[in-house]
Amino acid sequence: MSNVEAESAEVRCGASVDGGRATAAEVDVLTPRDVPLGGPRAMTVRRTLPQRARTLIGAWCFVDHYGPDDVARTGGMDVAPHPHTGLQTVSWLFSGEIEHRDSLGIHAFVRPGELNLMTGGYGISHSEVSTPSTTVLHGVQLWVALPEEHRHTERDFQHYAPEPVRVEGAEIRVFLGSLAGHDSPVRTFSPLLGAEILLEPGATVTLAVDPGFEHGLLVDHGTVRMAGALLHPAQLGYTPTGADALTLVNEADDMARTVLLGGTPFGEEIVMWWNFIGRSHEDIVRAREEWQSASDRFGTVEGYPGDRLPAPALPNAVIAPRGNPPRR
Repeated sequence: MSNVEAESAEVRCGASVDGGRATAAEVDVLTPRDVPLGGPRAMTVRRTLPQRARTLIGAWCFVDHYGPDDVARTGGMDVAPHPHTGLQTVSWLFSGEIEHRDSLGIHAFVRPGELNLMTGGYGISHSEVSTPSTTVLHGVQLWVALPEEHRHTERDFQHYAPEPVRVEGAEIRVFLGSLAGHDSPVRTFSPLLGAEILLEPGATVTLAVDPGFEHGLLVDHGTVRMAGALLHPAQLGYTPTGADALTLVNEADDMARTVLLGGTPFGEEIVMWWNFIGRSHEDIVRAREEWQSASDRFGTVEGYPGDRLPAPALPNAVIAPRGNPPRR
């Protein structure tokens, strides 16, 4: 998914480094802001990363949560071809279907419970359109920052449909990394965790996690207590490194759905602007110029019935660094 804000803010991010179990005092509750995906009938996404309170959880640098979206009312998703550098996009749906086309020549569909991961290292472009059969669109779109040694890697695309893993009180689909005895085969460039967790009504579930990871729990549906902190729909709870277990409690009388993200603290500074991740202002300027001039860097998306997205104007100053503030 593109970051299609008219005035795209720049972000420069650094690592946050802070056995046992996480407690409520160690949970930061992040609330989202609404961002329209362009046009008068735009569908709106709820963005929890990046924000002033936190810009990275492991290598996760972008979290958009959308729906349930009535496609008949909003027109659904229609994101024209747009570029990416220095990142991987992670598409995960709860309902609906999205047609994906990219400059690698991949024509694929994003469906509920199936991971589509696209790598745009040196450069890639793609389009995303909800299909005509979609009535309700609902899911998350996530970005992962690539480390320096891999940020110019070649274009790639991976698809994976994880089998549900049953534990007492929950059903888990692990799409990246390892959790609850299940390992995803999907290749990443830094240690990561990504999993959808469905919690039964009133369930309390304790999951063993890597103490070297920091974690974020996004609540899609329900009210969930994470390590004692209460999280409502669209909120993201963050815990630092050090815990070897996370306890999740479904406070509702119906199913709760969450997405658990994790990873080792990202030990590099990055600059993120529009759909580009670089290491300097000059990286961003160069990527924008090459997209605007239709250079070979990003390739061509075939089959989309319309023009590609133009890049927004750069700010009138050198892109300033911005990192995570100290945790309170």
